Amino acid sequence: MDRSADARWEGDLRSGRGSLRLGSGAFEGKYAFTTRFESAPGTNPEELLGAAHAACYSMALASALSKAGHPPKSIETTATVHLEKVGEGFSITGIDLATRGSVPGASDADFQRLAEDTRKGCIVSRALSAVPTQLKATLVAG
Repeated sequence: MDRSADARWEGDLRSGRGSLRLGSGAFEGKYAFTTRFESAPGTNPEELLGAAHAACYSMALASALSKAGHPPKSIETTATVHLEKVGEGFSITGIDLATRGSVPGASDADFQRLAEDTRKGCIVSRALSAVPTQLKATLVAG
């Protein structure tokens, strides 16, 4: 199974502009130096990486909870990707995952254990294993 995305950049780093498109066609967006480093409207690679991580984590946690006999009503995850100047360039220095699960019948201890196991084991987490990742998991009333 292969997944793809396309990106096009025109111009130099600071004044250039780019566009990207998911292979499925489900999303197209513009990006630029200002959307990446100055918070202008538009997207950026780190935001897209965060979306992929949050989506993967939510699906994997739902699977783990279901296998443990606690199918969730919902899992909501936010991934905050930290982009910081390090030396002469920029680096992704960490990712904070904040997840909330509505899981009838699950104890907080079970939820925390499965949430942490998923932080280490979801597909995107494994691909990003070089980046420090923190997790805050909250079990809400089912």
